Amino acid sequence: MALFGSAAPAAASTTTGDTSKDVEVQQSQLPSDSIQDLQFSPTNDFLAVGSWDKKVYIYEVAGNGANGKWLFECQGHVLGVGWSKDGTRVAAGDSTGHLNIVDFRNVAASGQVQAQQAKAHDEAIKCVRWFQTGGQDYVATGSWDKTVKFWDLKGAQPVGTLTCQDRVYSMDIKDQLLVVATADRHINMINLNEPTKIYKTIVSPLKWQTRVVSCFTDASGFAVGSIEGRCAIQYVEDKDTSLNFSFKCHRQQDPTQRDVAKVYSVNAISFHPQHGTFSTAGSDGTFHFWDKDAKHRLKGYPEVGGSITATAFSRNGDIFAYAVSYDWSKGFSGNTPQYPIKLKLHPVIGDECKPRPGTKKR
Repeated sequence: MALFGSAAPAAASTTTGDTSKDVEVQQSQLPSDSIQDLQFSPTNDFLAVGSWDKKVYIYEVAGNGANGKWLFECQGHVLGVGWSKDGTRVAAGDSTGHLNIVDFRNVAASGQVQAQQAKAHDEAIKCVRWFQTGGQDYVATGSWDKTVKFWDLKGAQPVGTLTCQDRVYSMDIKDQLLVVATADRHINMINLNEPTKIYKTIVSPLKWQTRVVSCFTDASGFAVGSIEGRCAIQYVEDKDTSLNFSFKCHRQQDPTQRDVAKVYSVNAISFHPQHGTFSTAGSDGTFHFWDKDAKHRLKGYPEVGGSITATAFSRNGDIFAYAVSYDWSKGFSGNTPQYPIKLKLHPVIGDECKPRPGTKKR
């Protein structure tokens, strides 16, 4: 969809990106507390947003921006959301350990709807992802109770449970690859043909706490972001280990001292569905597009007025959504009523996310 009448950019190439055409969702339609997670539907122009105000908001994205279509309430603060592969259902995990599911084929055309709720974990559910194996839909939930559970939604019990080393902080699925990052920097790789068995475990290549993991578009590996302004590119198979590397990002150089920089957390990493390039976004309020194969930054964007807590590309990659809200990176004292809550849509124009020409696919 050509979003917001986007014109093609001028031919002059620059690595500084333009946010002037980004469209903001109206204040009256936004959550009343921080946005924790967001995901586009894989089949429709819908965007699901989970918030600390205990609600999930579904927006319909059209040529003029995004308008609220549905919302549903959860038992606790919403920490993770995910769409089913066919785009008919949304699952949300909350801080009370409840899994909340809405099937949009069975609800009113818009407005507040009721979720089916089930107590799935002893502690908060941090991450929710759908996948398909053998033509069957499953939901994977990752929790602070140190387990990942798999649900076929036909009964009250999970069809499988995977015990992890520590609390689950981040999780992503692409095809049959599940990557689970826990506290204490453990990262587990699971082949979803055998979901209750860990295929491979590593300690994060980054020295500090893991904030996010995100699978490559081709499922051959994943990116890791840490609280220390660093991102790592990691391949699953041993034969590809020579391609692994990490780089610094989301840091602000001190203008007077060369060896001093402010270091910010990498909060979100999203891969472009077609080009395989990716975004990072952080506590410094900036987002950047990168080409991992060329080891090159494609674009960096100006600061957006607050920490970026969640990001997502639309199903065909022509819209990049990002949420601005408090991420607790400065603790309790940083959480003021004046802190902005925004949801913005950035039209991906021209070659913003295209890999560098002539770069071989590694």
